[in-house]
Amino acid sequence: MGRDSVTLGCLPEEELPVNIDKANAALDSVYTADTPETLARAYAAWAATYDDETASLGYLLPFLITAWVTRHVPVGEGPLLDAGCGTGLSGPSLKALGYSDIAGLDLSDDMLKIAGSRNAYSELKQAMLGGPLPWPDGHFRAFFSTGVFTISHAPAAGLHELVRITKKGGHAIFTVRDQVFESGGFQAVFDELEQAAKWRAVEASPWFRCYAIAEPDALVKTFVFEVM
Repeated sequence: MGRDSVTLGCLPEEELPVNIDKANAALDSVYTADTPETLARAYAAWAATYDDETASLGYLLPFLITAWVTRHVPVGEGPLLDAGCGTGLSGPSLKALGYSDIAGLDLSDDMLKIAGSRNAYSELKQAMLGGPLPWPDGHFRAFFSTGVFTISHAPAAGLHELVRITKKGGHAIFTVRDQVFESGGFQAVFDELEQAAKWRAVEASPWFRCYAIAEPDALVKTFVFEVM
């Protein structure tokens, strides 16, 4: 997601939606979380209004990631893992495109309850990226993840475990926020996995905006790797 403070330069102050102020406060709480427990509490507090408030910012990623999934994963090949699924915004879009076997993973039980109400996920599990994940080696055809490798969230090292649970010939599809790509050591982890013959690069997008409406300087890049 975006920076600590969201701005809308194209609208006069009196026309700014009320949700923008609420989104700013919620973003402050998740981007300043200094422990997994603090982050989980922040998302628990945000869960009920997360969809409305991120929509007011024009948050693109949960919907745009489906373009990369459909490009690399044929319908009928599964299961897929939505890693850091939050309230499950990606699931219904993929279900509408014919993907029927999607698992969701998130650190927040409150977010997972909302994801479950969408009837798009075959299973939902609570766990934190960066620690052990509750699936066997090579379980998934692909994993996809948006807005998770960002400020004060999942570490780059979490990619090792995600690759472990993805089968050979499967795909890793995920976004990384510009502000953490270098400081978070993502390139080093990319290189480690490549040198260990665990994956190979397939494509990387240009840096692009997280939001259609707010914060034009908040950028992410989508990466796609084939697991080996």
